[in-house]
Amino acid sequence: MAIELKVPEVGESITEVQIGVWKKQEGDAVAIDDSIVEIESDKATVELPSPISGTLSKILKGAGEKALVGEVIGYMEAVNAAVAQVPLVSPPAQAVANVGVGVVDVRRKEGRTDIGSVQMPAPEGPAMQVRVMPAAARVLGEAGVAAATVLGTGPGGRVTKSDAIQAVTAPAATSLAKPVVAPVTQAAAKTALASSGSGAALARTAREERYVLISPMRRRIAERLVEAQQQAALLTTFNEVDMTAVMGLRQKFKDVFQERYGVKLGFMSFFVRAAVEAIRAVPQVNAEFRDPHIVYRDYCDIGIAVGGGKGLVVPILRSAESLSFAQIELGISDFARRAADNKLKLEELQGGTFTISNGGIYGSMMSTPIINPPQSGILGLHAIQDRPMAVNGQVVIRPMMYLALTYDHRLVDGREAVTFLKRIKDTIEEPTRLMLEV
Repeated sequence: MAIELKVPEVGESITEVQIGVWKKQEGDAVAIDDSIVEIESDKATVELPSPISGTLSKILKGAGEKALVGEVIGYMEAVNAAVAQVPLVSPPAQAVANVGVGVVDVRRKEGRTDIGSVQMPAPEGPAMQVRVMPAAARVLGEAGVAAATVLGTGPGGRVTKSDAIQAVTAPAATSLAKPVVAPVTQAAAKTALASSGSGAALARTAREERYVLISPMRRRIAERLVEAQQQAALLTTFNEVDMTAVMGLRQKFKDVFQERYGVKLGFMSFFVRAAVEAIRAVPQVNAEFRDPHIVYRDYCDIGIAVGGGKGLVVPILRSAESLSFAQIELGISDFARRAADNKLKLEELQGGTFTISNGGIYGSMMSTPIINPPQSGILGLHAIQDRPMAVNGQVVIRPMMYLALTYDHRLVDGREAVTFLKRIKDTIEEPTRLMLEV
């Protein structure tokens, strides 16, 4: 009996999705809860798990096609119905099954099997049974290839559709003589170098263009970035912070911190706590322009920008003002791991009030981040570099980081933006302020 694969609900307001990568192909064996296909929406990517153990028998919607929530996109068959018993038939005396291209020849003759220069005794005794998936049986039947000559790579030695396709196409590929490559003489090489202008030109490939369909998430990211530029009065202000104190604390307590909480002590927890303190001093940065009102909040739902499998995502640390350093680090670590596997939930990406983006992990020295509407501010962190600084009348080398705050000038004035960044600078350079909340 065929089992329908339907598009699951991926969000309250989402009615249409885009089919992503099919992780299984027609004829492939699938275990229960195995990921079959990625379902992409404009907010998140989810994976559709297999409801049963069986075979993917039919794909109705290919990668890149649109589908409605609840629509059938494929069919599966239960494992017992997906296996066909095919008797093993000895191939003709001179039958040849080639694997690869001019690499291995397998010939049965005179009671032995030759594989290149390796000799193996021919199988004896009663004929064995080989199990063939329905899709594989169709491919072999149409090509007139005996199933017994195909090596099965599926569970329990089953012959899958990919095995069948390889067996059908291999003879045509290997029937060609081994290509003869003429030796490259020094004269020919010099001529090629002279005509190309440089040795690097020899490695150039053909000039090609590739068309890749825009994913719903990337399309939504593009829309929101343009929306932010068009609907908000964006301005960016900068400051720099000496990371000496934070780096010293981290070095001193990193081992005991990891031993107790099972996660590394990073810099982000310091900046999340510093942002909370700065928001208390300048609440406009955490507010929202909702004409004809400005909405102020007494909580901090801080988004942490992380690179995911399908692009940049911003999961939210809810009520960050009440989280400890360990809770912040555990939350960020969990977000990063699940973002890489496209396992974040839709509700974890919605409703932030302020965002922190760390471009420094990629080596960025300075940038002007764009706010995530309807938020009014985003803090950009950058790479830490040793630079000469004047301290108490002397030039010393200190680990410095540039900070950038992009804000909506409709709510936040320049004085308030500078005050916000100065507050972060003060608390990072004297981390004891974070504990004393002063």
